Amino acid sequence: MDGPRPRLLVVDPAAVDRDGGAAAIREAAAIIRRGGLVAFPTETVYGLGADALDADAVRRIFAAKGRPSFNPVIAHVADADAARALAAAWPDAAERLAQAFWPGPLTLVLPKRGHVPDALTAGLPAVALRVPAHPVALALVRAAGVPVAAPSANRYTELSPTTAAHVVRGLGAGTSGVPVDLVLDGGPTAVGIESTVVDLTGVARGDGPPRLLRPGTLDAARLGAVLGTPVAAADAPRGDAPRLAPGMVERHYAPRAAVWAFDADARAPAAARLAAWRAGRPAGRAGALLLAPWGETLGGVPDAVEVLPADPAGYARRLYAALHAMDEAECEVVLVERPPDGPEWAGVRDRLMRAAR
Repeated sequence: MDGPRPRLLVVDPAAVDRDGGAAAIREAAAIIRRGGLVAFPTETVYGLGADALDADAVRRIFAAKGRPSFNPVIAHVADADAARALAAAWPDAAERLAQAFWPGPLTLVLPKRGHVPDALTAGLPAVALRVPAHPVALALVRAAGVPVAAPSANRYTELSPTTAAHVVRGLGAGTSGVPVDLVLDGGPTAVGIESTVVDLTGVARGDGPPRLLRPGTLDAARLGAVLGTPVAAADAPRGDAPRLAPGMVERHYAPRAAVWAFDADARAPAAARLAAWRAGRPAGRAGALLLAPWGETLGGVPDAVEVLPADPAGYARRLYAALHAMDEAECEVVLVERPPDGPEWAGVRDRLMRAAR
């Protein structure tokens, strides 16, 4: 049975320390402290937050999302000192990356202290930590006085939300039976895809390099320049094996529509594939995410088209919102023109690859 939609409070990110903004943050923090769930904006995507040190509250996140227990959750903290309080080791590499990129869209995976619950970490001895850059997220974490566990505020494997409206549509009247107590609406997110995740457990033990677990808008070259050493690529586990970090399952970040990715120099074959699909489904709706207008001479013109920015940051900012728009347009198929194959595009290409599986 569908549950009631959560209450929504609009919070001006520039006014979280005064007037109604502060009151909304205090209310949300109180919900977190008593074990409830609050959806809130970060600079990356909207998160579904709970007290990271309350195992029962963390399990409520998993139940609300339909998320399997092998997929861990990031703990959002107020600063590097709060991160050190959860990490059993803090190597120089962690200090360098924290100083360079926190607050910001970077998650560090480090050995965890004993009081960090296994529910947060998929039973593994490492915890994922991040200091968010969004004013609402930081204010909430500080007011709650506890680390806030927060995966993206959507059903498992579905599109991450970049607006409060996406959260309400995705979770607000879901079938899980676990209500979201409050949604803080801080406007559209600025980064648009999830944080870069770097594993430093091998560095902390002294037996391995830093490893990139999930690409984001911070690419491996920038991370390596700060560390003075390359960041190695990590292979994701298969099946139900526990992951060190979120975003490592094969299919993820996916719209309801089927995603057909094609290279920029293969528009004609993509148009032919679309035309063949339409022949079998004349009433079916198709959309397209492109880097340039489609061009009617190709034939098979999509019903809904989003032309995304040709720069990596702009594309990332718009990606999920554009895919949400395709779902809202009831598209059954979405053609996606792949962006360039450069390191600065790795995060976007990762999301598209997982959406298309």
